[in-house]
Amino acid sequence: MREITKQLLLLTEDDAILMLDAEETLVGAGFGVITAVNGTAALAIINEDAGRFCAIITDIRLGQGPSGWDVGHRVRELVPTMPVIYMTADSAAEWSAHGVPNSVLIPKPFVPAQLITAVSTLLNQVATSLPPAG
Repeated sequence: MREITKQLLLLTEDDAILMLDAEETLVGAGFGVITAVNGTAALAIINEDAGRFCAIITDIRLGQGPSGWDVGHRVRELVPTMPVIYMTADSAAEWSAHGVPNSVLIPKPFVPAQLITAVSTLLNQVATSLPPAG
C-alpha cells in the first residue's frame, strides 16, 4: 500500500495569532504546514529546499528584513511554477507592481474558506498546466 503524503505549505506571518489561525485552517484542510515568523526565516527555509513545498503563503509586511514580496520573488527564482498566495491588510494596491505573475492576493481580514480556495485554485492551475506523464 502506497503512503499518502500531505502537500506541504510554507506559511510566513509575523502576527502570532493570525499565523495560528491560518495554520489551523490549512492543517484542517489536510495540508502539512511549516511556519516562518519573518522574511529572513522564510528565505532560509526556501533556500534550503524550496522544492519540498507545493505552495507558499506569505504576509507582505513582515517587520524588519525581507518582505513577502521578496519571499515570493525568491521562491519563483528557485521553482518558477510555485504557487504564491499573498496576505495583506494594507498593501493590495502594490500587488500589480510587486507580486509575482499568477499569484493570488487575499486582503485581511479574510475567512478561512478564502485561504483554502486560493491555495486549491493555484494548485489546480499548476496541475493542469503540467505536461502529461509518460
